[in-house]
Amino acid sequence: MVLLIYSQRHHPFPKILVLNSTNKHQLQQTQQGKKEKQRVLQNRAKIANTIECELQNAEDNVNPSSASSSPTHKLTDSQFHSTSSAFLDAVALESADLHPAPTTLVATEGGDYPLVTGFGDAKYIWFVESSKLWGIAGPIAFNIICNYGINSFTNIFVGHIGDVELSAVAIALSVVANFSFGFMLGMASALETLCGQAFGAGQVDMLGVYLQRSMIILFGACFFLLPLYIYATPILKLLGQETDIAELAGKFTVQVIPQMFSLAINFTTQKFLQAQSKVGALAWIAFVALISHIMILHLFINVFKWGMVGAAAAYDISAWAVAVAQLIYVVGWCKDGWKGLSWLAFKDIWGFVRLSIASAVMLCLEIWYFMTIIVLTGHLEDPIIAVGSLSICMNINGWEGMIFIGINAAISVRVSNELGSGHPRAAKYSVVITVVQSLLIGCISAIIILATKNKFSIIFTDSEPMRKAVADLAYLLGITMVLNSVQPVISGVAVGGGWQGLVAYINLFCYYIVGLPLGFLLGYKTTLGVQGIWIGMICGTFLQTVILVFIVYKTNWNEEVEQASERMKQWGAEALDAT
Repeated sequence: MVLLIYSQRHHPFPKILVLNSTNKHQLQQTQQGKKEKQRVLQNRAKIANTIECELQNAEDNVNPSSASSSPTHKLTDSQFHSTSSAFLDAVALESADLHPAPTTLVATEGGDYPLVTGFGDAKYIWFVESSKLWGIAGPIAFNIICNYGINSFTNIFVGHIGDVELSAVAIALSVVANFSFGFMLGMASALETLCGQAFGAGQVDMLGVYLQRSMIILFGACFFLLPLYIYATPILKLLGQETDIAELAGKFTVQVIPQMFSLAINFTTQKFLQAQSKVGALAWIAFVALISHIMILHLFINVFKWGMVGAAAAYDISAWAVAVAQLIYVVGWCKDGWKGLSWLAFKDIWGFVRLSIASAVMLCLEIWYFMTIIVLTGHLEDPIIAVGSLSICMNINGWEGMIFIGINAAISVRVSNELGSGHPRAAKYSVVITVVQSLLIGCISAIIILATKNKFSIIFTDSEPMRKAVADLAYLLGITMVLNSVQPVISGVAVGGGWQGLVAYINLFCYYIVGLPLGFLLGYKTTLGVQGIWIGMICGTFLQTVILVFIVYKTNWNEEVEQASERMKQWGAEALDAT
């Protein structure tokens, strides 16, 4: 399936098409509810019939000597393009029904934007692209912020118990839990690929099978990660952490083992729902979980006086509440994709494992970079203040970063959709508008941090030395916020353009060959301490951002459209072959 696989596999969010006047008129006549769903199913049936007929015609005209080859390989260029043309027309009709574009959108022939000739044109395109961007980024960012808030509020409540406890929980969540989080999320990313393909091809029945298969693999991965939790104390001591911090962190990691197992359900059901663009349910579940988590933390820590044990219990309860709620929604409200337990989940499981591991390695390169920064800080003099102050700043930076993760996903969708639709100018304008808006948000965030540098740490700690250390790091936090407003956006553009392999090599070089060694030298060989480590991290991030900006600046968007077209033809041939 050419367009549907491309859209759903990489971008499980609504696709907005530019419609001509005829399609707009048809769209206005579209009925809602069950009638619309019925028509979509009929369109899919027409697509299948079109492909079947064209394949039959191609087979009738092919040389018998090539009968051993696949049906796709038998097609001549003209036959294949004939098949593709009929197929694309049917897919475009279905996409228009599902994802209508704004009726006021002005487009040139072919659907691309006209050249900007004045302020009025720029203003109009700014408004249209902003609407599209935030329509996708908003729900994603809200979901991520709520989930991240569970970690942050755990740190906030523990910070009022004591500095040692804050540092221990920060190490446990930032190092051990973050390690498993990145690995598990990467493993679950393989599910997004297969569910997207199945949903786009109309094989909705297979979604539940893929979901179960991924759950089996992720539960197995949890047992693989258990030693990291059980032996966290000696591991942290081996890494040079102070004994008091390492022992408390080790106890906390053992207590949050149930939370790790909840990720096997949380991540898989999340990818299952995203493949069908059902992100609204994820946002509501995350919001309710965050509010409940704050209430449970208050009850266990402030009322029952359970200390770190109460924080761990609240963390486990909230994590499993999210996982169970998402699973209930899948089983109860996704009847098309969930058909019950199936033995097919065990079929070709090793191939799924290989795909999952490959996805995990790509994602972990970036996540573990920031985890390593915390570990390096634990070797400095007065590690309690150093780790605690850096963790508070990272918490604040993480809150802002959640917004840009949503923008990252949104710009990836926009660039991919426009390149796939043959609209190079729209892709370019979308990139420019998104970068400008993101940079504006980053600058405003940095100004707020600098204006409140002596006050914002109060919500995390009552310790005066800790608050002073945080204030000293505020300038670096502001710089990081500005950088992080651009870097995720450019990374999203790169992913949308299909440059994942290139970006992985860039991350490896900038983070692990430049950033970490430089941070080590500045932190341990000078008097800068934690500031030196952070400066090294900033240099790595800055270098990565500059390289990616240069790549985007030198990009020929017309060539990217051609490459996207070739990519879709290849995927279409694979889909026809599978049929």
